[in-house]
Amino acid sequence: MNATLVTLDEFRAAQARLRGVAMHTPLIRLLAPGFAGEVYVKAEGLQPIGSFKLRGAYNKIAQLTDAERKRGVITYSSGNHAQGVAYAAQKLGAKAVIVMPSNAPEVKRNATAALGAEIVTVGPASSERKIKAELLQAEFGYVMIPPYDDSAIIAGQGTCGLEILADLPDVDLVLSPVSGGGLLSGVAAAIKHQRPEVRVIGIEPELAADAQESFRSGKLVTWPAEMTTRTIADGLRTQSLGELNFLHARAFVDDILTVSEDQIRDAMRTLLHVARLTPEPSGAVTTAAMLFHQAELLPYRKAVVVMSGGNVEPEVLQSVLHS
Repeated sequence: MNATLVTLDEFRAAQARLRGVAMHTPLIRLLAPGFAGEVYVKAEGLQPIGSFKLRGAYNKIAQLTDAERKRGVITYSSGNHAQGVAYAAQKLGAKAVIVMPSNAPEVKRNATAALGAEIVTVGPASSERKIKAELLQAEFGYVMIPPYDDSAIIAGQGTCGLEILADLPDVDLVLSPVSGGGLLSGVAAAIKHQRPEVRVIGIEPELAADAQESFRSGKLVTWPAEMTTRTIADGLRTQSLGELNFLHARAFVDDILTVSEDQIRDAMRTLLHVARLTPEPSGAVTTAAMLFHQAELLPYRKAVVVMSGGNVEPEVLQSVLHS
């Protein structure tokens, strides 16, 4: 197997580092009509920062040397990875600088600032914030904590997959949101290393379907920011999969499906009313696939949909509930 792929030992080492830091989130049964089997929600919105991103950020920063931590860390993010890095840096005694887009949700920007991070604002394109972070890294000597294209980040996010297998050993279908690909590649690899027969499928918005195009064409493609920023799912507006994430997707992922904006909104309402969980739009895409794409997901007996986060803008939540 390709040496660049994260190993089961690396996922288990990440899990040991995260013990007592990241929550082992529960699987909550989703009792909605029309399902062919049992469906459970992996409630990552219950993490201390409201999303799975704490897993990868902490795993990466925890492995830095004392000298590297003294230099400070930097990243680029629309919000959830920003909070993950800020939280982990605060816990581990490092300065954090976060480059965020101008259209980042205020709830995520405020939460990042509250964790003591220094925020630098740029335009809406994911490429723009990456370039700015690299310039600041070169100027000040910060250590880069990439949002997804990094083996330590993938290993951290994949601990979510280890928990799914531990809590539901006979799971046969797992759905994960996909943006840059850190969560999907980590969850898929962690599960397939142990249970290769389990199907793992990535879900993304139709309006930001670069990952599906890359996966099905076999070559990495990039969508322009003016296309990906159209979706309500602000955490899934990344313009391309990371290179390492694409390698993992090709090795371990079974397919990538897309959902519409209306389906995402319907899924948010279902999670709120049926599971009593508060999802952000990005976290609801997997439930949307389960609600509206049963035919493409069959057969399954026990399925898990990863609800990646719950950091939703109050105004967005209000509009979804009243639409």
